Amino acid sequence: MAQSALINVIWRAAERAARGLIRDFGEVENLQVSRKGVADFVSNADTDAEKILVAELSKARPGWGFIMEEGGVIAPAESDGPSWIIDPLDGTTNYLHGIPQFSISIAAIDKPLKQGGKIIAGGVLDPMRNEFFFAEAGKGAFLNDRRIRVAGRKQMGDALIATGIPFMGRGDQQDHDKYLNELRAVMAASSGIRRLGSAALDLAWLAAGRFDGFWEHGLEIWDIAAGVLIVREAGGMVSDHQARSKVLESGNIVAGNSSMHSGLLKLLKSSREK
Repeated sequence: MAQSALINVIWRAAERAARGLIRDFGEVENLQVSRKGVADFVSNADTDAEKILVAELSKARPGWGFIMEEGGVIAPAESDGPSWIIDPLDGTTNYLHGIPQFSISIAAIDKPLKQGGKIIAGGVLDPMRNEFFFAEAGKGAFLNDRRIRVAGRKQMGDALIATGIPFMGRGDQQDHDKYLNELRAVMAASSGIRRLGSAALDLAWLAAGRFDGFWEHGLEIWDIAAGVLIVREAGGMVSDHQARSKVLESGNIVAGNSSMHSGLLKLLKSSREK
C-alpha cells in the first residue's frame, strides 16, 4: 500500500526522532536523568526526541496543535483545528535499563477531544526492530507494507494477554489490590499474561495478532491514541472498563477481537465483585 501524505509525515518525523534514541540506547549511564515523579523518569533522550517531532510535524502541518507528554499542550491556530498527540519515548523505564522494548507514538486528531474530536491517523514506530505500525480512519492497519489483522482466537484459554502493572507512585494500595484481583482472574482463565512496558507497542502487537487482548488502567492519551486507532482498523474492539467508548478520556482500556474484548470485560467485572 502506498502511504498517504499524512502517514508519510508521521513516518518521517518518527524515523528522524528514532535516530537519536537508537544512538543513545545502551549508553544509559551517560544520559542525564532527572526525576519526573516517583519511579517515573525523563531523560535527555525523551526531550530531544520530542523537540525533533515538534519541529518536523510543525514544518509539515503549520498551525496544528500538540498534546505532548513532556511539553504539555499547544493549542491549534484555530480553536477547532487538528492536533498531534505524541509520545516521543513510550517505555522510558525500559530504555533507561537497556531493554529494547520502547516506541515512538504519533496520532492526529481532527479537533479537540472536548469538541468531539476523532483520531484520524496514527503511527507507532519500534526503532529497534524497524517496525512501523500505522493506520488511517477507514483505511485499515498496516505493519510496514503488510496489512495486519487482530488474531482470530475465540477461547480465552488459548489467549495471550498483555497488561500494564501499577508501580510505586502509580495508584494507592487500594488500586494495587484491585489490579491484583484482576490479574488473578485473567491468570486463571488465559494461557498467559505479558507485561512488556510500552502500551503503544502492546496495542500495535495486538493489532498484528501477536497478543489476543490487552487491559490497563490510568494511561494518558499520548500512550494510547495511535494504538487505539491501529487496533480498531485491524478489526479489534477497544473500550474502557465499563464497555464505553470514552477510553481516550478515561485512560482505562480493554482491547481485543470481539470475543476477547467481551471475555476480558467479563473477567475484569467479576474481579471487582469479589
